[in-house]
Amino acid sequence: MTARVIVADDQAVVREGIVMLLGLLPGIEVVGAARDGEEAVALVAELAPDVVLMDLRMPRCDGVEATRRIRAEHPGTQVVVLTTYADDDSLFAALRAGARGYLTKDAGGEEIVRAVDDVLAGQAGLAPAVQRRLLERVTAPPAAPAPAELPDGLTAREAEVLSLVAEGLSNKEIAQRLHIGAATVKTHINNLFAKTGVRDRAQAVRYAYQRGLIPPPGTTIT
Repeated sequence: MTARVIVADDQAVVREGIVMLLGLLPGIEVVGAARDGEEAVALVAELAPDVVLMDLRMPRCDGVEATRRIRAEHPGTQVVVLTTYADDDSLFAALRAGARGYLTKDAGGEEIVRAVDDVLAGQAGLAPAVQRRLLERVTAPPAAPAPAELPDGLTAREAEVLSLVAEGLSNKEIAQRLHIGAATVKTHINNLFAKTGVRDRAQAVRYAYQRGLIPPPGTTIT
């Protein structure tokens, strides 16, 4: 089956070159060429092509918006992005808009034909580099949540030491729990006393409760 294709690109030389290349490829018939997204949407409404090869950066209506409108108004037409830009912002915006394929303009004729065939078969027509980027995004470990802001400039370690003080541990016991030296524990305690303005351990425990650094006695943690 021959795929009926529209080419959308605002640069005349590029657009004409793509049309010429597609004319040499088996299984593809170019039925129209658009200079921007608005013209692409209008041509799809008029010609009902199987696939639009869509540039992204175009005047009046860019490729992402044109893709969104085409997929909403003409779901029988698939969109394959053919662009110079391979950054994540461009890629994911186009895919969210409904593009089923994404190629860069260094793609060869065989790659374009394969992408067109893939989207018409209900598959994704993605360049290998784009597939790798999507896989990396999917398999990347989730970003660690930002630590909650601590009061009075306390560091995470100082807050940890303070919570152990509130448990009633001695300096030696805190050192054993955290696998640090007793002198280091003493330094942390002196620092947190200075930052919080407390004078002794009892005031430090009260401070920790008031600031929500530890739950009040009797609180059930679920």
